[in-house]
Amino acid sequence: MAKKTRKKPSRAKTPRTRMSPEAKAAYTQVAGGLRSLGKAITEIQQSFRDAERRIEADARRRIRALRHEANTQLRALEARRRDVARILRNLAAAAEGSWADIQQAGDSILAEARSTAAGIIERVRRALPAALTERTLLPDDDGPDARPRGARGAS
Repeated sequence: MAKKTRKKPSRAKTPRTRMSPEAKAAYTQVAGGLRSLGKAITEIQQSFRDAERRIEADARRRIRALRHEANTQLRALEARRRDVARILRNLAAAAEGSWADIQQAGDSILAEARSTAAGIIERVRRALPAALTERTLLPDDDGPDARPRGARGAS
């Protein structure tokens, strides 16, 4: 035997008053304003997404350029290191036991290389935005107690 479905009892309808032409025009105007507000919100959201994509693309481009520059400078430092090693070998052969001269020449060359490396590091740090470096974990500290760069206190 099939169940009979009952019809929900209808609410008592309140008599609808007719809107005056002025009220109808105001209602239409408000409804149109709501639609245009919805369109404006959608347009703003799309603009935010576009801006975010442009910012991300620019950041990727800047990171590639920084990597390229850093690699170029690292190659130059490696070449300098090879030159220093060659000069040191030549000095050792020429000095015939004058290690003080060799040490002084080596120290001056290494000091120059250190200052060059420090300059590279400083340029890369300045190029990265502070927000990026604060959110990046320290490379040697990736355990459960890892803390963002720039964070103070115990890890």
